[in-house]
Amino acid sequence: MRIGTGFDVDQTAGERRVVRIDGEPTRSQAALGEWLAVVWLTPPMDRLFVEGASGRRRFLDRLVLALDPAHAARVAAYEQALRERSHLLREGVADVAWLAALEEVMAAQGIAVAAGRRETVNQLDRVCAEAEGPFPRARLQLVGNVEEWLDAMPALAAEAEFAAALAANRQSDAQAGGVLLGPHRSDLRVSLAQKGIAAELASTGEQKALLISILLAHARLQRTLRGEPPLLLLDEIAAHLDASRRAALFEALVALDTQVWLTGTDEALFAPLQRDAQFLSVRDGNVAATFS
Repeated sequence: MRIGTGFDVDQTAGERRVVRIDGEPTRSQAALGEWLAVVWLTPPMDRLFVEGASGRRRFLDRLVLALDPAHAARVAAYEQALRERSHLLREGVADVAWLAALEEVMAAQGIAVAAGRRETVNQLDRVCAEAEGPFPRARLQLVGNVEEWLDAMPALAAEAEFAAALAANRQSDAQAGGVLLGPHRSDLRVSLAQKGIAAELASTGEQKALLISILLAHARLQRTLRGEPPLLLLDEIAAHLDASRRAALFEALVALDTQVWLTGTDEALFAPLQRDAQFLSVRDGNVAATFS
């Protein structure tokens, strides 16, 4: 299968990203998720556990999307209805039928989003608990109002609860300038199983190792559920690992038998991969093979 993406420059519409699969244009970029999953780690994500919950939700949504390509459409539908409802409330539009219709969409899509995240977190927590090796075992939990409803009642009942709460909170949401409850307020909590401490209280090195542990567990989970692991993009992944953890990481990546892109500025860190990887260097805007 041939997959391509790039930009189509239209003199009237401007620059537009396009995606083609076997030469045919797709309806959206989300269609790529039906054919392959991509998961990545970059240096800014090293602060994932100490910064705001929004970054953790985005990270979790990428993990869910890799397992369930329909997740992106549900998130997009929920966020669009949320924005439209917030706009009506800010403008003081008292159209009860219009607000109720948007709240119905938010309830249905929001519960579906929360359920997908919750299922992925539960599965990842199980896989992480079974993991062995030098990387710390992570414990994962998804917390929020919607998740509490899903713990206590069936999904349809949770939808009705969410819709009723949205209708009851119109005035307070209007005053706050946003929606006070929903899956856009949920948070992913991670802790170190061995020490029993929250990830944000761990050292910088332990937090990096936790991220890697979650990523490897997710790759193994995807292989089980979808038959193949994701394509991995790991930027400066080896820079802050000691020699033993670097070796363990490289061994785990080779064992996954998937395509992995590792980037870094110190070629020597990747020397153990000389027999298993293709090496490329970028100098003066040119890409060239070095050794393999």
